[in-house]
Amino acid sequence: PGGAAAAPLPEEDCMKLNPSFVGIALSSLLAIDLWASKRLGVCAGEGSAWGSARPLMKVIEVSGHGIPWLLGTFYGLCQSDSSAAREVLLNLLFALLLDLVMVAVVKGLVKRPRPTHNKMDMFVTISVDKYSFPSGHATRAALVCRFVLRHLVLAVPLRVLVVLWALIVSISRVMLGRHNMTDVLFGLMLGYALYSVVEHCWLSPLNAPALFAFW
Repeated sequence: PGGAAAAPLPEEDCMKLNPSFVGIALSSLLAIDLWASKRLGVCAGEGSAWGSARPLMKVIEVSGHGIPWLLGTFYGLCQSDSSAAREVLLNLLFALLLDLVMVAVVKGLVKRPRPTHNKMDMFVTISVDKYSFPSGHATRAALVCRFVLRHLVLAVPLRVLVVLWALIVSISRVMLGRHNMTDVLFGLMLGYALYSVVEHCWLSPLNAPALFAFW
């Protein structure tokens, strides 16, 4: 009837009609992230602003991929005749495997799609690689960077190059259109934190004698 009072809205609908300040802020940040990431995707395609640099960016992409790092570390472990080198390489292998597992878990939970301007021509992908958050390359770059700086004796120029490599790999993810900026930033923070886990769980002949006996 026309004179009947309107039924009150359910509580959850009221919340949708009156979003909180935090919700508005997060939505705004997400919109800025998507807009800025698309603007910075200057190598996302051959016709992009820096399309001619795309082949170089893809080489950088491979340098931060998990497979070359895993294979290289495993090969070095098999060829090493130094107990100290084997300990470092075994822990690097552990770090790389931990990185793969953690990134896969987070990607599977969050399930954020990759940017719409991304070309799915990435080097060796698996099922969860269709998701964007976090950037596995950025996570690995931060983890490997901290590991190398901590456990390898390098001259200052080489230490600077290691840091620059990690930064370039991370920036290239946005330039290629593979990730949004927040994917990369979270990836860097996750990789930085994972190194602390590796240090805390450091494998040595004392706490993992079976592993060292095998090698």
